[in-house]
Amino acid sequence: MSPAYRLRAAIGGLVLLIAVGTAGYVLIEGMSFLDALFMTVTTVSTVGYREVQPLDTAGRIFTMALIVFGAGTALYLLTATAQVVVEGQLGDLWGKARMQRRIDALQGHVVLCGYGRFGRVVAEELHRQNVPTVIIDHNPTLEKEFREGGALHVIGSGLSDDVLERAGIRRARALVVATASDADNVFVTLSAREKSPTLRIHARGESDEGLRRLRLAGADQVISAYQMGAQRVAASILRPSVVDFLEISAAGRGETIDLEEVRLEPGSALVGIAIGEVERSNPRLRVVAQKRGAESIQLIPEPTTHLAAGDLLVVIGDRSSLERLARQCSARSA
Repeated sequence: MSPAYRLRAAIGGLVLLIAVGTAGYVLIEGMSFLDALFMTVTTVSTVGYREVQPLDTAGRIFTMALIVFGAGTALYLLTATAQVVVEGQLGDLWGKARMQRRIDALQGHVVLCGYGRFGRVVAEELHRQNVPTVIIDHNPTLEKEFREGGALHVIGSGLSDDVLERAGIRRARALVVATASDADNVFVTLSAREKSPTLRIHARGESDEGLRRLRLAGADQVISAYQMGAQRVAASILRPSVVDFLEISAAGRGETIDLEEVRLEPGSALVGIAIGEVERSNPRLRVVAQKRGAESIQLIPEPTTHLAAGDLLVVIGDRSSLERLARQCSARSA
């Protein structure tokens, strides 16, 4: 039993003892609530103040029992508190409470379940893009690394409903399931889908069977790191120039040219404007894809296509052009 658990148990026992003592004096001696509470606290603490009223035989027997149990509980609480302070866990308890409050304040964040090699890369990329992320991992030795890096985290297994709830799964916009076990990933996907039907779930699979079951479990995207890595190596051999281009234009990583997505907000000055006109006003920018509502994404849309509020555009261009387009897509630009 951990010292922190003992401390919580001792505090709970003391509160319960005070409640029972107060109720006992009210029922046995007919005292008011305030008088009964006063008698209970002075008795449990063995302070020795005067009695509120003379006690009959039943009241005296009850008081003796309360003293015995109260002294034992108080001693247990003192021992548990001293152990927590001596072992330096009091700060940990407060730190965990602060961490949970920060997580509870999040809305539209990403939950990352599993902090192995795959999960670590995902976490670093999300952090680089300033995306609020809560990491779930069962390994307690990682807690020091999380705290030093300022990462929001929950130490525990994603298989537990309580752990998912503490990570704010119902308020999250996306879940990345990145443990090394296909069975665990399927279970976490099922649990998360049950709690949040609209949550976007990205799950890692280690085998063909795992990938298939993850899709059946409700994952929106399933990823095989081995397949992706192997395909990238083959592509580098067969089409090296294409791979070089993809690396240059990788979203958020290009030094001069970037690939980004922007959404056209209602009230934007670009609503009703043709894509060709948008490109002409931004010479170093091209719209490579457009998605409207529930329609399929359109690659290389026609220049005559007129934009509508809510359209999602995938664009490639230099940083300044992308920033200018983002401002134009905002309703504030109107």
